[in-house]
Amino acid sequence: MDTASARVLIADDQVDVLEALRLLLKSEGFQIETVTSPARLMSSLEARDFDVVLMDLNYTRDTTSGEEGLELLTRIQALDPAVPVVVMTAWGSVDVAVEAMRRGARDFIQKPWENERLLTIIRTQVELGRALRRGQRLEAENQLLRSDVQGRPTLIAESQAMQPILQMISRVGPSDANVLITGENGTGKGVVARVLHAVSHRANKPLVTVNVGGLSEGVFESELFGHIKGAFTDAKTDRVGRFELADGGTLFLDEIANVPLPQQAKLLRVLETGEFERVGSSRTRRVSVRILSATNADIAAEVAAARFRQDLLFRLNTVEIRLPPLRDRREDIPLLAAHFLRQHAARYRKNLTGFDQNAMQALIGHPWPGNVRELDHAVERAVLMAQGATVKPSDLGLHTGTESSPRLEDMSLEEVEYFLIKKTLARCDGSVSRAAEALGLSRSALYRRLEKFGL
Repeated sequence: MDTASARVLIADDQVDVLEALRLLLKSEGFQIETVTSPARLMSSLEARDFDVVLMDLNYTRDTTSGEEGLELLTRIQALDPAVPVVVMTAWGSVDVAVEAMRRGARDFIQKPWENERLLTIIRTQVELGRALRRGQRLEAENQLLRSDVQGRPTLIAESQAMQPILQMISRVGPSDANVLITGENGTGKGVVARVLHAVSHRANKPLVTVNVGGLSEGVFESELFGHIKGAFTDAKTDRVGRFELADGGTLFLDEIANVPLPQQAKLLRVLETGEFERVGSSRTRRVSVRILSATNADIAAEVAAARFRQDLLFRLNTVEIRLPPLRDRREDIPLLAAHFLRQHAARYRKNLTGFDQNAMQALIGHPWPGNVRELDHAVERAVLMAQGATVKPSDLGLHTGTESSPRLEDMSLEEVEYFLIKKTLARCDGSVSRAAEALGLSRSALYRRLEKFGL
C-alpha cells in the first residue's frame, strides 16, 4: 500500500502519546497531524480530508468512562461517515470499545498498544476507507443515472445476463436468508454483498467483512470469536471477534471455500446456534447475524472432494447468487468504463471526456479474464497514461491473444512472480489453497502476494 499519501489524524490529550504515535507512523511513511482536544479534531476534519482517524476515548471531562470520546465519534460520523475511525483507550472496558464500534468506529486498540497490530489496523483501514469513498462516489453517480422507486442506488447492470441477479437481490435482500455469492475473481461479489446488506432491514447495523480463507489456524478463532486476556501467549488484552462486532447486522465471509476443514467445524456450530465462546472463556455468547459468503471456487466440487463440509454448505447457501463473468455481460462494459473513468479522472485530477471509438472497441472486445476488477485497473492505467482529452487504445495497455507471451528473461523479478501466481491460480481453478500448495507457499503468504498484485 502507498502510505506516502495516506493522511492520519491522531487525537489524544497526552503529548507523549501523540509523539510516540507520530514517530511510529511517520517512520512507516504516513502523513501525520496531531491534536489534543475534540474541538481541534473537528476543526481539522472540517479543514481537510484524512484517510483514517486514530482517537482516544477519554479527554478532560473525565478519565475513565469514554463518554466524551463516544460523543465525539457521533459528531465525526455526522460530519464524514466515510472516514475510518480507530478508537483507543487505556481505561475503557471492552464494552466501551464495542459501543464505539456500534457507533461507527472501525476497530479499536488498548494502551499500551502493540506496534505491529496498530500498524496493521491503520493500513487496513486506510485501504478500506479509500475503497468506501470510491464506492460512495460510484453509488452517487448510479443514483443520478438510474434508481429504483425507493431511490436506492443500483448495480451497474443493464445487460440481460445481470437481470436475474438484480431480481434475486430484490427478492432475497430484505430477508435474513444466508446467501452464497459465487463467480470468478473480480466479478463483484463484494459489491453484491454490500447491496444485499443495504437493502436489508439490518442496513443501519454493521456490515463486517473478513477474508476467512486468509486466516491461519492460529488466529482463526480469535479473529471470528474473540479472546480474553491470557488465553494464549500474545493475548495481552481482551479482543472482540467479528461475529460479536456484527451482532444485529451482517457478516460477510469472503473466500469461504478456502477455509480448512478443522476451522469449518468451528464455523458450523455458530451458524447453527448463533452461540460461541471467546478463546479462553467458558462464557457462551449469542449473536444475531446474517451470513453472506463468497467464493470463486467450484464449491460443489470441493464438497465432492471432501475438502468442504456439505452440512456447512447447506447453512451458507439458503440462496446462491452466481455472478456472470464480464465477457458474458459486454453490454455493461461502456457503462462500467465510463464510471471508472470519472472516478479515476477525479482522483488523479485529469480532465478527460471519454474514450475514442477505437479504445471503446478494444474494451468491448477484450476477454477480461480478471473481469470488472481488471477493467477498473485498465481504466485507471489509461487515466494515468492519457495525454489528450480522450483515452486511446494505447493508453489502456491491453494485451490481445495474438501477442506472444512475455519471455521470462525480459521480465523483472516482480513481473515473474505476478505471472507465475496468475498462471498457477488459473491452473488451480482459482483455489488459493491448491495454488499455495503448488507454489510452495503458505496460504497467508500467497494472500499477501494476491493483495500486493491486486489479484
